[in-house]
Amino acid sequence: MRLRIDLAYDGSAFHGWARQHGLRTVQGELEQALDTVLRTTGTSVTVAGRTDTGVHARGQVAHVDVDADAVVAAAGRSPEPPEDALVRRLNGVLDLDVRVHAVAEAADGFDARFSALWRRYAYRVADRAASVDPLTRGHVLAWPRALDEVAMNAAAALLVGEHDFAAFCRKREGATTTRTLLDLGWSRDGGLLVAAVRADAFCHNMVRALVGCLLSVGEGRREPEWAHAVLAAGVRDPAVTVVHAHGLTLEEVRYPPDDELAVRAHASRRVRGPL
Repeated sequence: MRLRIDLAYDGSAFHGWARQHGLRTVQGELEQALDTVLRTTGTSVTVAGRTDTGVHARGQVAHVDVDADAVVAAAGRSPEPPEDALVRRLNGVLDLDVRVHAVAEAADGFDARFSALWRRYAYRVADRAASVDPLTRGHVLAWPRALDEVAMNAAAALLVGEHDFAAFCRKREGATTTRTLLDLGWSRDGGLLVAAVRADAFCHNMVRALVGCLLSVGEGRREPEWAHAVLAAGVRDPAVTVVHAHGLTLEEVRYPPDDELAVRAHASRRVRGPL
C-alpha cells in the first residue's frame, strides 16, 4: 500500500532533506523511524520538495510504499486506526525537530513529488531593529537596513509567469529550469517582511536567489527593472545573492482531486524530467 505522510520539521540541525551517508537528514531520520516502527529495512521515501540544509517545512508531504500487514502489525492492540497508531509511534521514535502530522492511505495515482500542483514557500525578514527577535533568529533573516516593499513588489511582478529561471537556479544535468511562478509578493506580518512564493515546482536555490535579487531592489541598490533583466539574461548573475537558508519555510503543497492525480503525475514527469 502507498501511504501519504504529512510532516513538519525545523531544518536547523539537518543537512537538508535528501539522505546522505554519515549526515543527519530529514529523509534519513524518517526512513529510519519507519524501519523501526514497521520492522522493515531499506524503506525509501519520496518527497514533494527537497529542502536544502537549514530550510524548514511546515507543510511537507511524502509518500512511501509499505506492506499493508506491517502497518496493521505496528498498531498492535491499539483501538485506533492503524494509520493513526503509526503517527503516534513514529513521533515516539523521531526527535522533536521532526513531527509527523498525518498518515493516510494514498489515493490511486498519488505521487508526492509529481502529482503536486504547486508548492508555497515563505521567506521571513526582520528589517527593523524592533522586529529582530532573538527567539526566532533560527527562522527569520535579520537585515540591517530598512527595505522598500513597494519597490520589491514592483520587481516581483516582473518575474511572475512561466519562464526559464536559469538565472536563479543551480542547474542540474538533464533537468529543465523552466518553471511557472504563480505568485511572488511581499507583505508585512507585524514587524516582519514576508515573501510568499508559489510555483508549480522550484529548481535548486531558486527561492533564495529570487529573494536575494529582490532584497537588492528593496535596499535601493537596484531598480525594479533589474530583476527582469537578470531573468532575461538566462545565466547566473554574480550580483544576485543567494540568501541564507534559515529564513525559508515550505508552507504548503497542493494536489488535484483524487481522480486527476495520475494524469498530473504523468504530465509533470514529461515536462520536467529529473529535478
